[in-house]
Amino acid sequence: MQPRTSRLPLQNPVAHGTDDDPRLAAELSAALAAARRRAVRDGDRQIDTAHLLHSLLEQDPQVRTVLGGGPQLARLLGYLVQRSIGYGLRWQSGVEHAGDAGSLLPVGLVGAVGAVGAVGAVGDGLSPLAAEALEHACVRAERRGARTAGGVDLLAAIVAEPGARAVEVLDHAAVDIPELRARIDDGTEGASAFTG
Repeated sequence: MQPRTSRLPLQNPVAHGTDDDPRLAAELSAALAAARRRAVRDGDRQIDTAHLLHSLLEQDPQVRTVLGGGPQLARLLGYLVQRSIGYGLRWQSGVEHAGDAGSLLPVGLVGAVGAVGAVGAVGDGLSPLAAEALEHACVRAERRGARTAGGVDLLAAIVAEPGARAVEVLDHAAVDIPELRARIDDGTEGASAFTG
């Protein structure tokens, strides 16, 4: 008779992060927690910017307002929902990292805020690009005099990186990325960022 040994399942590093960074507004913390749950449920190794975008759309009304809503928002959510059966399958084998455009943070700023992932335990389980985007959101909030970073701060950080998976999804959903960036920077809300 063979000895009975229990086989422990492999632990998903995404499942062990925390989402309680005091620099994050309540909506952003909720979106991060939702992104973490989605990544664990889908069996993904890391939370990437597409997970963050999906959760921002679900959790933060200001993000939905900046995007303009309507049927185009439904189309965007449709693309995001297809992650586990469609385009996301090719992402499962790789790690999201900064594209050819380089880092979100200017070289001089990286030293000022610490290393990428300085978001502490919140950064656990995030792709390098998602961790960098969260840090950039905190820096952006600080620059505008806010005590905490919100969902629009994170959206601004995500769309600043052309190589982000979330930008790929936005592009497929016919979001005019330069227009979206301009609307975020100007604080313009109401008009749609979608084309066509």
